[in-house]
Amino acid sequence: MQSTFTGIEMGKRSLVAHTQGLSTIGHNISNASVDGYSRQRVEMSAVDPLYMPGLNRENTPGQIGQGVQVTRVERIRDMILENRIVAQGDDQGWWEARDKYLLMVEQVYNEPTEASVRTLMDKFWESWQELSLHPDELPARQAVIERGQALADGMQNRYQSLKDIRTMLDEDVQVTVDRVNAILGEISNLNEQIVKIEAVGDNPNDLYDQRDRFVRDLSSIINITTDGRDPDEFTIHTGGLHLMQGRLVHGIKAEPDPQNEGYLNVVWSETGEDAWFGGGKLASLIELRDGDVRGEIQNFDMMTVNFVDLVNENHSAGYGLNGKTGVDFFKEYPFINNVAGNYDRNGDGEYDSSWVFRINGANSLEAQEQIGLSGTITLSAAEGVNPIDYYPTDTVQDIVDRINYSGSEVTAGLNRLGQLTLKAAPAKLIENPDFVIRHVEDSGQFLVGYSGILAATGEAGAYDWEAADAVNQLQGPETLFAVAPLSHPSGYVEISDMIKNDPAAIAAGYGENGRAAKPGDGSAAITIAALRNSQVMVGNVPGFDEFFAKTVADIGLRGETAERALETEDIIMKELKGLQESISGVNMDEELAQMIKFQHGYTAAARVVNTFDEMLDTIINRMGV
Repeated sequence: MQSTFTGIEMGKRSLVAHTQGLSTIGHNISNASVDGYSRQRVEMSAVDPLYMPGLNRENTPGQIGQGVQVTRVERIRDMILENRIVAQGDDQGWWEARDKYLLMVEQVYNEPTEASVRTLMDKFWESWQELSLHPDELPARQAVIERGQALADGMQNRYQSLKDIRTMLDEDVQVTVDRVNAILGEISNLNEQIVKIEAVGDNPNDLYDQRDRFVRDLSSIINITTDGRDPDEFTIHTGGLHLMQGRLVHGIKAEPDPQNEGYLNVVWSETGEDAWFGGGKLASLIELRDGDVRGEIQNFDMMTVNFVDLVNENHSAGYGLNGKTGVDFFKEYPFINNVAGNYDRNGDGEYDSSWVFRINGANSLEAQEQIGLSGTITLSAAEGVNPIDYYPTDTVQDIVDRINYSGSEVTAGLNRLGQLTLKAAPAKLIENPDFVIRHVEDSGQFLVGYSGILAATGEAGAYDWEAADAVNQLQGPETLFAVAPLSHPSGYVEISDMIKNDPAAIAAGYGENGRAAKPGDGSAAITIAALRNSQVMVGNVPGFDEFFAKTVADIGLRGETAERALETEDIIMKELKGLQESISGVNMDEELAQMIKFQHGYTAAARVVNTFDEMLDTIINRMGV
């Protein structure tokens, strides 16, 4: 039998339900401007009727309703769209970092201006051209010193600017790693709270929003995927590995890498193994630091070491006004003092490798002469070695070009005496040293009897850096070589003290048969000036002018690509977030409409309670005696 007070109970339930609905509307309106907030909706359902089907039910028509109840407060969220935003976040983070730092590199080059290295080098070549016209005058030599010093200062400044950017990137890597770990810690704490609240049957909607916001922040830093199918364990993956599993966090840390000049390497905190990320800001910072900016420094070092080597090689063969020869114009700092290039690479106290930058053949060659030989030259490459075939109909220049465009980390050219010159290029892999020839081999006679570099053919006669005294494999005393330079020659390039202290030591002409240059001989100066337009192979470009043009064009194109890619990613993310906002965002008109609905429901429930109260008052107070 239904209770006399059933009506009041049903009215009370309605009041409570509509009150909670109004409170939820107020919560939505209050958080309308909060980033990442998802609007909430109260879901109501009828309370189970008094009598359920059974043999003991009352013999009354139909089921007797018991009013309304709040089933749950639902968070309006499209999880498929949320996962799409998370997946898109790492692309946006990647290009945002690239756009920022590539712009800094572009500003370093600052081409063309009066302070650029290219302009300073042009003035340096012009000073040698002027000296060739006035080889007996000291003022022309003083101009060469001043232009040379300005160029050296410009090179050092550019190197330092690039190094500062790489250091800034390294510091940003550390900050970003700390940020990843902090976000994972916040999500872990939220997961703990969420599980406890869910265990009592409630929906921690605001905590869900906070967790989603942290996940979106994390997705811009590293590429991640999430999995919330297990209600007790919210998981985050990257590259198939767990970053988080419920409360359990697998963090990362940054450790100095001795092979990479002490720059930080990101590893897993628990295992110490390298942590690799396929996208996001952190991966972009590492790629910029160890790829783009390191590559720019390597290219600039390559240009500098070739520039210094060529100027010194041509200058030392000439004679100054004081009659001296064999004088280097620029200082050269070898990586090691051992004249054979021997180096203790593993630190056990014994020489185990040979660090040689340049090898000059003993024989003079003609560039357009057909060699009449066949065989295969094998040179060191980024990974392993590169085989380079040659044939009897090839000219010397054909083979030189084939070497230079083979992808080997060795370049070739003919010096002023026509001798074949092999030079080491920067190493692509961090574990390999820059400007060290690692392997030279020839199955035929081109590098052996023809050019005079190697003493024997085949594997037995190969030059290989992973052995001490590897220079013994060279043909003989007339095969000259130079020891590898100290790291980053662009950071310490300067004019030699002898030249600074005595301008008369600057060579303007070449002598003949061991005799000093005659008065008015400007052959050495004109040879050095001609280096500007000579094919000297600075890396994979023919000369210095081409190097500067290519360098500026490359960094400009990369910067433009990053800028446009970032614009595209921003547009995509804006559209995704706009779509999400249309679903999850607070719409004031809709909230006010819901408010009116709940307000009217509350008023009607109050009238019901008031009516039942009047009925009970009649029964209790007005019936009877």
